Amino acid sequence: MKIDVVLLPRELKPEHLSDRAVVVFDVLRATTTMAAALSAGVKEIRVFGDLDAALAAGRSFSGPHLTCGERHAIKPPGFDLGNSPAAFQRDVHANTTLFMTTTNGTVAILAAMSAQTVFTGALANARHVATALSQANLDVTLLCSGTEGLVCTEDTLGAGAVIAALEARADVELLSDTAWMARNLFLSNRDHLYGALYESRGGHNIRRAGLEPDIAFCAALDSLSAVGVVRPGHPPAVTLWRDDA
Repeated sequence: MKIDVVLLPRELKPEHLSDRAVVVFDVLRATTTMAAALSAGVKEIRVFGDLDAALAAGRSFSGPHLTCGERHAIKPPGFDLGNSPAAFQRDVHANTTLFMTTTNGTVAILAAMSAQTVFTGALANARHVATALSQANLDVTLLCSGTEGLVCTEDTLGAGAVIAALEARADVELLSDTAWMARNLFLSNRDHLYGALYESRGGHNIRRAGLEPDIAFCAALDSLSAVGVVRPGHPPAVTLWRDDA
């Protein structure tokens, strides 16, 4: 299996997408929140690039649903939920449809939609993402969402965690120094992920918004089994990938 890491969506090239499985990471917090929502029984997460489109889609939907999102870490006006992964509870949110937009993560998912397969990944489900990739039997691009157009520590750690999990189960070829750096950043921080996220720029943004408990949730390695797989459409929808092995 050949693996590359792309640190920002704007750095994607056609060869990163063609005939490949792409995993999108927005560890703080969108893809962690997606894993938490799917773990709580959410039916699907419809992905939008802007606020108005998500709100309009929610208003026109007749089934059980919620709007979920953030801009600069804060819940936008008119939305039901922000982007905190711990907000999802099975007895409240099972079988609902989410209409979701975030500053970075949903934009990165939309940028990856020409790939053969798109998953959503995080530290919280890294081991299960590796299982999904093994079953997909494709070469892999690990796409970091970044933070407002800048490379970020937390997404690079997420990519590195998946590389480490894949190396434990398969022959892996790292295609770039970026992939090598992501793997080694994770290995050097795997025993203190909370501290790494806390001190990151993204962590500072979360703390400034008064959402510090989200950092601990997002730093909990392999705490969730749910992996999102993106179903193409208008808009695309993230649904639960199932381990049928």
